[in-house]
Amino acid sequence: MRLRRSRAVAACSVAVLALTAGCSFGPPGPDQAGSPPNLPRPSVAPTAGGDESERQAAVTVLAGKLEVPWGIAFLPDGGAVVTERDTARILRIGPESTASGLEVTEVKRLNEVRAAGDGGLLGIAVSPGYKTDRTLYVYYSTDRDNRIGKLAGDGALQPILTGIPRSIEHNGGALAFGPDGFLYAGTGDGTPTGAQAANAKSLGGKILRITTAGKPAPGNPVATSPVWSSGHRNVQGITWDERKRMFATDRGQPRNAELNVIQKGKNYGWPKADGNGADPTLTDPLVSWPSEASSCAGVAALETLVATACVVGKRFKLLSVTGNGTVLGSPQELLTDEFGRLRGLAAAPDGSFWVTTSNREDAGTPAPEDDRVIRLVFSDGGAGRS
Repeated sequence: MRLRRSRAVAACSVAVLALTAGCSFGPPGPDQAGSPPNLPRPSVAPTAGGDESERQAAVTVLAGKLEVPWGIAFLPDGGAVVTERDTARILRIGPESTASGLEVTEVKRLNEVRAAGDGGLLGIAVSPGYKTDRTLYVYYSTDRDNRIGKLAGDGALQPILTGIPRSIEHNGGALAFGPDGFLYAGTGDGTPTGAQAANAKSLGGKILRITTAGKPAPGNPVATSPVWSSGHRNVQGITWDERKRMFATDRGQPRNAELNVIQKGKNYGWPKADGNGADPTLTDPLVSWPSEASSCAGVAALETLVATACVVGKRFKLLSVTGNGTVLGSPQELLTDEFGRLRGLAAAPDGSFWVTTSNREDAGTPAPEDDRVIRLVFSDGGAGRS
């Protein structure tokens, strides 16, 4: 499959930040509940492909001038909540639009967060019962540890799981509800030696599966532990495809970054394996790439496609995954070096991909419009149908 990007990038590049002082978790008005987002269009529509081997994409910038946007989760009305790692703000993007993009408002700034290195306000998840419970869940760093907390209707942050290892690098941060209704979190090892990932008693270097109260979910490999899988370096993205297969990115290895298919109780190798290994007791990744050309964070799935957003590699990778779990053809690349470092990624309810840039951090080179939220739409009837 050959992937070509439409040369058109929409002129709507910057959304106005309309900041609000309070928490806006209250119920939506009757004219907004369940309404689709009013999305800006690309300035020029992509050219229709001649066959299925030519998958083209149109790119629209939905919002700009953000500060290291990290997690993305969608609300029932089609708008999204987005975290900013370093400012500890939760932003609401859309579904309302302005002349320059989607409307951006500040929902909440979390004073409990202590940002440093790659720690701060990281993943965010919307409760499956959000229409009635108005609850958000966040993964965040303090001075001592990483935590998972919930924000209910009153806007107060309540920790539900503490003691996840904290370090300057490799803090993990992925957070999402699975098809089973339980909350999954990806953590980082946080040590040079990989001691946390190999330690069954540590929450570091793991994928966790918990209830909304922060307790180990029923059916976990060990009934008293929140650990679902182990042997991870730095899990910053998790998702499920239409077959309910779980995928997770793992970055921070010296040589190879990974995309893994996650299964209950499996060990994914760190620190013994960096990419594919020969140890039959460890689980090899679905795909691994040289870290300097990938180091992918966000991951999302739409139909038969699985996509990753790469921070160091500054590109968007797209894989076609078959029904039996193998990759069809070679992974395709998009946006290489066009928007800089890419981090957050989510599949939107309308069938598009939303991806964030991460240029306003120490290793980035920001443009005046950074950081941005970008929407990708594919024109051939695949993911991201208009």
